Parts: sequence; structure tokens; C-alpha cells
Amino acid sequence: MNETNSTSGEKIRVLIVDDHAMVRQGLRTFLELQDASALPIEVAGEAANGREAVELARQTQPDIVLLDLVMPEMDGLQATPKIIEASPNSRVIILTSFGEEDKVLPAIRAGAQGYLLKDIPPTELVQAVREAYQGKVQLHPEVAKKLMAVAAAKEMPTVTRPASNSDDGLTEREQEVLQLIADGKNNREIAEKLVISEKTVKTHVSNILAKLNLDDRTQAAIYALRRETSPDRK
Repeated sequence: MNETNSTSGEKIRVLIVDDHAMVRQGLRTFLELQDASALPIEVAGEAANGREAVELARQTQPDIVLLDLVMPEMDGLQATPKIIEASPNSRVIILTSFGEEDKVLPAIRAGAQGYLLKDIPPTELVQAVREAYQGKVQLHPEVAKKLMAVAAAKEMPTVTRPASNSDDGLTEREQEVLQLIADGKNNREIAEKLVISEKTVKTHVSNILAKLNLDDRTQAAIYALRRETSPDRK
């Protein structure tokens, strides 16, 4: 998706879901006042709970859903997979005050494209909406740290990890590099761990992103985390 100007008529359509009317109004006002010379943002609708969000998503097919977690009737965790089912092309960004691990992990596993806290500066929220529209994962820095910590806690010694029988097309070495990315290691640390050059690590990382159709290391880490915690994995 090319973020140029709005001459083509293309817009980012956003569904706002929060049980507080003032929050919804504030988000709508700020989003719709953004610079129209960039790809404009249009609020497709507002919902006060998860049930309303699912129905509105089905009706409006928004590009982005800004979804609160704690709401009456149906919360954000319950609503996320239902929204994706009702509007498969929608990307869900959790926007909440709660960054605890027991909320972050279920949201990511449910299919959320991003997880942001409500203390995010408004300009960064707009950037997150635009980048999520382009397919990029959006994580608050504190949330990213929690995900990395969880992945690291699940780490097995690299030398004893068996060859993967997954269908993602990665070689055994690429599987090792992917796990180390999920553990929060940079290229130098990966090179030292596997006793290979940084140049070789960069090649492996590029191959991993290409094979998995991912944009960056954060997406790769989330992919690894979802894979490790999937109930289908033995």
C-alpha cells in the first residue's frame, strides 16, 4: 500500500471501539484532523463494546480496528478473533491501559496486529495506524519487552533443539536464528552464540523474513512466539 497523497481517493478506514464516549470522540477528532496531504484517515464507525464492534466490523469492513480491552458485554480479547472472522482484511490494534503479560499474550495469539498503551503520544498513534495499514506490527515498547522476556523464558539450548518439522520452509540453522531473534538477541550476539559471522547472520535474517513474508525482526519474534505457544505444537 503506497502512502502518497489522497488524489486516488484511497483512505484508511478506522473503527474505534471503547466503552468511554469521551475516548471515542477524542480519537475520532484527532484522527480526522490529520494532514490530508498524506493518506487520509476516516472513522468508519464507533462501538462501545465487543458485540457492537463485531457487528460494525461486519457491516463496514474497516482497514484498522482500534480496540479497547476492558469493556462490558464482550471484552477486547473475546472480540478480536470474532472481528477478524467478520472482516478478514481488518487489522486489530489493541489500545488499552493494561500492559500485563496475561493480557498481552492472549491478544497477540488471538490475532491482534498491534498492542499499544493509552499513554502513547497522539502523533505516534497516527503513525501506528498508518504502519499497521501497511502490514507492520505495532507494539508499545513495554509490551515488546514483555514479549521478548516470555520468549527468552521459553528458550531451550540452541545446540540441543531438534531440526524443525514445520512447514514454514526454514532450514535448521534459520530456525535457530529465528529463536534467537525471539530471545531478543541482536546480530552480533547471534553470531557469537552460533559461532558464525555477522554477515552470515544478516543473510539468515533476510532469508527468514522473505520465507515468512515478514517485514522486520519484531514480526519474526511474534511469529516465533505464536509458533512456540501454539496448541498444535508438540
